[in-house]
Formats: sequence, structure tokens, C-alpha cells
Amino acid sequence: MSQTTYMANPEKITRKCYVIDAADKTLGKIATKAATILRGKHKAIYTPHVDTGDQVIIINAEKVRVTGKKYKDKEYQYYTGFHGGRRVVRFEELIATRPAKVLQLAITRMIPSGPLGNKIKTKLWIYVGDKHPHQAQKPIPLAI
Repeated sequence: MSQTTYMANPEKITRKCYVIDAADKTLGKIATKAATILRGKHKAIYTPHVDTGDQVIIINAEKVRVTGKKYKDKEYQYYTGFHGGRRVVRFEELIATRPAKVLQLAITRMIPSGPLGNKIKTKLWIYVGDKHPHQAQKPIPLAI
């Protein structure tokens, strides 16, 4: 009796489109669910080196919440590339100015970096407000 490992064929993968309403949901729970769907780990045909994931649309990004003191204390760091160019932005400033960036950073940091990760990240759309232009894909509402 021989055992064989299943390898997903990229041409034969059927993709679905999911929509997640982020209103009054925790940032981490939304991010982990979205990253799992984008990566394709919820499917039985998951193959680590093949993009088997589905598309994810997130609406109401400005209404996401965090627990504890993270609203005031959580910081995002980046580097400009110049000497002394380390910048720090607090969560409350970022959610006020660019709410979609908060979710994008949380989700993309859960996805591997590299060519496969870059391809996976293109299937993520985040919108402020409850409208999105992807009705033609017939997105399936996903409860979290």
C-alpha cells in the first residue's frame, strides 16, 4: 500500500469571495480569520507552496476594536531609510487617519513574505464604510 501526498494544481482551484464586517469585532480575530482564508488553510486541498486561498473583502474598517489599553499604548514602527529615520505611530492616531492600514498591517504580517505572500496579499480588499465595489463576485458573508 503506497501513500501519496496531494499537490494542488493552481489551474484547477476554485476560489470563493468572502466579506467580513469588522464593526465591533476584535482586530486579532478578524486578522487571523482573514489570513487563514487568504492562505487557503481552511480547505482540504491546502498545499503550502501553492496559492489555494480565497478572496477576502473587509468592510467597516474604522469600527474595529482592540482590548485592554492597546487603543492608547499600541505602537507601529517603521523606518524611513535615513539616519535617525525610525518613526513611531500610535494605534489611536493610525485608526483616526488611515483605518484600513491597521487591518492591512495585522493581516499581512500573518502571511509569509516572498513571491507567494505577495500574490496572496493581492486578494485582500479593505474598505472604510459598509460599501464595496465587489458585488459582481457575489461575496459570501462570513461571521466571526
